[in-house]
Amino acid sequence: MSHRIVFLDRATIAPQIRLRPPSFAHEWIEHAETRADQVLERLAGASIAVTNKVPIRGAVLERLPALKLIAVAATGTDCVDKAACAARGVLVSNIRGYAVNTVPEHTFALILALRRNVVAYRESVLAGRWQQAGQFCFFDHPIRDLRGARLGIIGEGVLGQRVAEIARAFGMLPMFAAHKGKSGLGPLYTPWQEVLETSDVITLHSPLTPETRGMIGTPEFEAMGRRPLLVNTARGGLVDEAALVRALDAGLISGAGFDVVDGEPPRPDNPLMRAAARPNVILTPHVAWASDEAQQTLADQLIDNIENFVAGRPSNRVEGAF
Repeated sequence: MSHRIVFLDRATIAPQIRLRPPSFAHEWIEHAETRADQVLERLAGASIAVTNKVPIRGAVLERLPALKLIAVAATGTDCVDKAACAARGVLVSNIRGYAVNTVPEHTFALILALRRNVVAYRESVLAGRWQQAGQFCFFDHPIRDLRGARLGIIGEGVLGQRVAEIARAFGMLPMFAAHKGKSGLGPLYTPWQEVLETSDVITLHSPLTPETRGMIGTPEFEAMGRRPLLVNTARGGLVDEAALVRALDAGLISGAGFDVVDGEPPRPDNPLMRAAARPNVILTPHVAWASDEAQQTLADQLIDNIENFVAGRPSNRVEGAF
């Protein structure tokens, strides 16, 4: 049997990353991108669909009787109607563990750049301030060490744990925040309110669920007693972005480093886009995951998942609302 494999959004993986051909008889078709109204036509006759962010919903699945596997080229699978897949016997797989270095490293790139005001100093140098200073250095922007700073980590999974490991190497004091509104979670956790009130840096590593959407808003910003940096390399919807800009305006936080926004690509009037030119704000385009090494690991695991499915030993099977 030859499988027809259709990759709906190959452009979401960098062109230099190699996708090795699966080791079984197959037809491989890839599209750089796919609109929602093109999904049904492009998946017609396919037994295996590959998607990173293109939604595959129940109404489409009903009209794709040949489809047996949806291989998601990412960890999050909210783009797939998993209940409809389960009802129709379509297996869903995802990618796991590939970002354990790239996301924490990007997190600390943002923390270091903001904590040491790298962007502000770069802009000052380009504006001629060094020559105006008339000496070997100038002190227009405060610089703070990481050693001794309290790091609030929201999300205690593999990425949050790796961030804590790096933080300890810098001499920081990491704290894992207890889940908002919950208590009695054990000694790993610091109470939610204490993390807000005592952190010098807060970094988010949580999934986006109905429970976590908007978990950081005006009440949380007002509770941040030490004017922390807020870093988000997880999901944009975790933070109320309008409230974030108000917090920057009011000096409730000292800066923001975001790799994600709520709705990507962001509209020009997105609050974070309007604030992105500030020297204490860094906005990167959802690339914390995207080191060449991490992307190649992702690509290799994606083909592994497809080959394992065809061999009758499916890997990274997704069940439930992951």
